[in-house]
Amino acid sequence: MEHNPWQITGENKVYDNPWIGLTEYQVINPSGGRGIYGKVHYKNTAVGVLVLDEALNTYLVGQYRFTLNAYSWEIPEGGAPLETDPLEGGKRELLEETGLVASRWEFLLEMHLSNSVSDERALVFLARELRQEQPEPEETEQLVIRKLPFTEALEMVEKGQITDSMSVAAIYKVQLLLAQGKLK
Repeated sequence: MEHNPWQITGENKVYDNPWIGLTEYQVINPSGGRGIYGKVHYKNTAVGVLVLDEALNTYLVGQYRFTLNAYSWEIPEGGAPLETDPLEGGKRELLEETGLVASRWEFLLEMHLSNSVSDERALVFLARELRQEQPEPEETEQLVIRKLPFTEALEMVEKGQITDSMSVAAIYKVQLLLAQGKLK
């Protein structure tokens, strides 16, 4: 069942900007019916960083999300151009958003954020052994930085106060690793 049952009979580029492109495909679906399928192509890899200090504190970034029309608490995250090293993008985002620099990095997980309509790929890293520098937020960001015990961030996920998918997955993954004794 790992072969592609979809047939593309045509395509139309609907929209394109420096971050995303939208293409509408004319298709024959797996049942043989004709139809259309829209795909959002992301021009960056989504990168996220879960910070964990020696006292098991983490850092969240709060900001108003235009797309949701709501305030959101998240791990530091952003985009890394597809042709660059995602870890370097994670390091850049951590410095920009929190002013933190980590000397120890571990890969946590890979996700596809909405694979029914987009090809967006997300990579999340764990940052340890930290030093504080000056944050360098982008002009589109008005951020609040919050340092809190990791257990409190976990509670925020469980209460529905953190809903960003990369943040939820990263927090649960770190909780699993802590419970298994793989992180201290």
